[in-house]
Amino acid sequence: MDTIIKGSFPKVTIVTDRFHVQQLVTQAVQEIRIAFRKNAIKEESRAILRVRKKKKIYQPKLFENGDSKKQLLARSRYLLFKKSSKWAESQKARATILFREFPKLHHAYNLAMKFRSWYENNTDKEEAKYSLQQWYQKVEEENIEPFLVAAQSIKAYEDTILNYFKNRSTNASAESFNAKLKGFRALVRGVRDVKFFLFRVAKLYG
Repeated sequence: MDTIIKGSFPKVTIVTDRFHVQQLVTQAVQEIRIAFRKNAIKEESRAILRVRKKKKIYQPKLFENGDSKKQLLARSRYLLFKKSSKWAESQKARATILFREFPKLHHAYNLAMKFRSWYENNTDKEEAKYSLQQWYQKVEEENIEPFLVAAQSIKAYEDTILNYFKNRSTNASAESFNAKLKGFRALVRGVRDVKFFLFRVAKLYG
């Protein structure tokens, strides 16, 4: 794709889209949560087997909000995407328990929010570059594997990621138009004649 862009638009400034970069970091948080949840499921399965051998009914340990460990990790998915200021009261209570029981997840969440604020608070490319170096350093200090991987990916495309701060450009308009094309394609139940499809798209959206 980079080769096509550079060949067709030699003077263009390439910007790696903000949404996809932030997605790398949020996925790192979710990867940690999922790993803890898998361990919780294994623990519960073993506990159920032990209780069944004694011919008793298994009762999981519940936290003060009524969640079991497995439920706590499953129901925390969406709050980890949000800023703490946007949590509902039930999410605040859940987050307090989650971070108390899984401090590593708390560190991961803080790293993700620092990266998000990096995008929101920097307005100059040089300033953003300096702040990004500080974030890399924090990732190395925390030494959380999924974040080390995410940081390496960000470093590989750092120049085009930093180009965002020239005009704070995103591909939102392109994504919106792509959604319209997909919707139109679904409406006409697929495409057989590509040339006629493009003709109709040009007439409707041109």
